[in-house]
Amino acid sequence: MLSRIAESMFWIGRYVERAEDTARILDVQTQLLLEDATIDEDTTCRGLLSIMGIEPDEDEPLPDHVDVSFVLDRLCYGTGHPTSIAAALAGARESARRARETLSVPMWEAINTTYRAIPSGHFHAMRTPAVFSWVRERAAFVNGTADATMTRDEGWHFLMLGRCVERADMTSRLVATASLSAGSDAPWTTTLRACGAHEAFLRTYRGLETERGAAEFLMLDRLFPRSVVFSLNRAEQCLVNLESSDPRAGFQNEAQRLLGRMRAELEYRSLSELMTDLPTEMERLQRTCALATEAVTRRYFAGAEAMSWTGVTH
Repeated sequence: MLSRIAESMFWIGRYVERAEDTARILDVQTQLLLEDATIDEDTTCRGLLSIMGIEPDEDEPLPDHVDVSFVLDRLCYGTGHPTSIAAALAGARESARRARETLSVPMWEAINTTYRAIPSGHFHAMRTPAVFSWVRERAAFVNGTADATMTRDEGWHFLMLGRCVERADMTSRLVATASLSAGSDAPWTTTLRACGAHEAFLRTYRGLETERGAAEFLMLDRLFPRSVVFSLNRAEQCLVNLESSDPRAGFQNEAQRLLGRMRAELEYRSLSELMTDLPTEMERLQRTCALATEAVTRRYFAGAEAMSWTGVTH
């Protein structure tokens, strides 16, 4: 497969997943701020921006008081901000345009129609929480169309690799976001619902809902598709499928080594150790995802530079 096409498929997977999961994170935080008047808006919003890789600098300092409207501009509506949902949808459409000849017509139409809501003004006209539901629905439509119309060839594996790496990264951000409000089960309940995991979690843990159990489920469950371990495992399998032969010893694929080591560390460390400092542990995972993306870029995408998050995760 041409490296240009492979790179485009990889980033379609990442951008669509990034848009969906950013919507999920924003949904969690805006709900918490609306439901609990005791939460400090400025502190919560600054913490959210930090988790999403936005730190103040001399060229673009944060305002004295950071509120929800500022966060929504930076992470949802602002087309000029690379971490926003609007920018992710535009990135997915641009990647799809570069790989137009390999996409099915329904796949291209699903991505292009989603993007057209931005220049038409429809996206900016929507307000919370409707915009978050719309983004989740459109992402599900794009992913479902890909699942129904794409041949399981190299293009599919690059698409899935991008989706799984991004999902592991973004689930770690959801876990870190919830851990900022530790001491109460409410943030974890909201986070589980944002991941579509609440019912599955209750069935798995027989209705017993605790902070420890929720963190374990989102990080370590091997059967739930949005857990960190499940996503890392699927990303590893995609890399295996992309290689022509398996080495007899070790891993020649650096991305596979990085993701496999991270997965093993999560699975074989005690949950108590992970829970000691969840934000730091999740930042380590985000760094690993960034390094794995760089390794994939060097190995498969000739002459390309890895696109990545900016801020605290690097």
